[in-house]
This record gives sequence, structure tokens and C-alpha cells, in this order.
Amino acid sequence: MSVKVRPRADSTEQQDPLLSIGVFARRSWLSMKALRLYDRIGLLTPAHVDEETGYRRYRESQLAPARLVAMLRRLDLPLTDVADVVTASGPRAAELLASYWELVERRVASQRELATHLRIRLLGDEGSWEMFQVQEREVPEQLVLTEQRHVNAGELPEFIGAACQRLIRTADGHGGVAGPMFVVYHGEVNEDSDGPVEVCLPIVAKEGETGDAATRREPAHREAYARLVKAQVAYPQILSAFDAVAAWVGSHGLTIAAAPREVYFADWDAAGHGDEVCDVAFPVS
Repeated sequence: MSVKVRPRADSTEQQDPLLSIGVFARRSWLSMKALRLYDRIGLLTPAHVDEETGYRRYRESQLAPARLVAMLRRLDLPLTDVADVVTASGPRAAELLASYWELVERRVASQRELATHLRIRLLGDEGSWEMFQVQEREVPEQLVLTEQRHVNAGELPEFIGAACQRLIRTADGHGGVAGPMFVVYHGEVNEDSDGPVEVCLPIVAKEGETGDAATRREPAHREAYARLVKAQVAYPQILSAFDAVAAWVGSHGLTIAAAPREVYFADWDAAGHGDEVCDVAFPVS
């Protein structure tokens, strides 16, 4: 009597079975079209591809990374960034995702303020200043380091940041910084107009103690201002604040006495998109 011996199942197949592309797609929350794309770009490669039919099969152990890909794509993470997160170690992957999401929140906050700005423009709302709390204050005379340049709207953020760093370094040799940096707009700044723009930094030193550093004396004045959070500072939505303060000045029987400015009183890099960082101000009389 002969005994038929059944071949032993491969241990890998028992512990980590192959799944058809249809089953894998359903269990991984990805479509078969997406799986074929991810195979082509090397993001999610099948465990086995039939040489004759091209039919793809995946190991069950590939479900975890596939589900991660699916969830990351729901966050609109670009495929190149998805690959970086999937292949990174746990802490590094979490760091990459956190960095991406911070950019998303910053963009959404900025877009929200832009939508508000556009709504005001479309409505032609003369009372738009009511959206900002406009206040008044007295500003004392100040000796300021200064740097001035013609820049358009696209060049403005880089110029302000770089000029501020240069002025801070100069201030260290002249008694230090005595007050918040402010940016004076001596002309329109947009895609077609380039100011000029003047970055000013109050310093402790007295006149005659500044050597060859470019300085001027900012006269004492009264100003009307509106306080902005970081998301409101981006161009063009910041224009709503300038319009609002100018409208408030006119409605209160005051006169604009000098060029408008932005006063930066907080650490820009450390601030979140909802933190107060800047005042849009108009000297008035």
C-alpha cells in the first residue's frame, strides 16, 4: 500500500500569504489604479508579478505600509514626501509629517485671511475698518538705524528679514536695540510699484555715537494702528488692514501725517500663525 505524501506548505506563505491585487486593494484602502501607479514609481512594489500575465500579488505584511500611504495621501501629502515618510524611521517620519502639516496650517490660515480681504474688496464695504480694532498711541522720538531700498511685493519679505538681521548686528555695537523694528512705506509696494521701503530699528546710542552707521531721527508722533496676527501679515491680505486704518483715520476727522508703517513687536520665527506679531500704523494729526 503506497502512501501519498503531501508537500509541506512554505512557511513564508503560511505566515505572510500572497494576496491578489483586488484583495490587497480592498484591505489597504487603495484602488487598483493607485497600486499600479505606486508600483511604477517604486513607492509600493508587489511581492510577485506574473511574467506572462503581469498580474500583481502582494504580501499581507505590506498592508501596514500601504495603509500608511493611503492615509498620508488623504492629507494631500505629495508622493515624493509620502515616500520619504514611509521609508523614514518612526521619529523621523513623525517629524517629516509634522513639518508638512505646519506648512498646511500656515497656508490655510493665510488663505483664510486672503478670502476675508477679497470679500471686503468685492463688497466694496466702506465700513471694513470695523473688522479691525483700531487704536491710538503716542510714539516718542527715536534714533533709528535705517536701510532703504526699492523692492516689489515679491521681494519684500526677503528684504525685510535680511535688513532686520543686518540692523540688529549693527545695533549690538551701538548700545543695543531700544524698541521694535518698523518698516516705513514711502510709496506703494505691489507687483508694479517698488516703494521705496525703509526698515528702521531704534537703538540705545545717542546721536554722534553711531559712527558711519546710517541713522536718522524718527520724530515723536501720534499714530492710529491695528494689531495683526501672523496670518494677516501676508500680501495682499495685509492691504485690508492698511485700508481699515486709513478709513478709521478719515472717519474720525484726523489727517494722515506721514508714511504708513508696519511695527514688528514679536519674534516672527517663534510666532504661530494665530499669534499677534505686527501693527499696521499711520502717523496722524
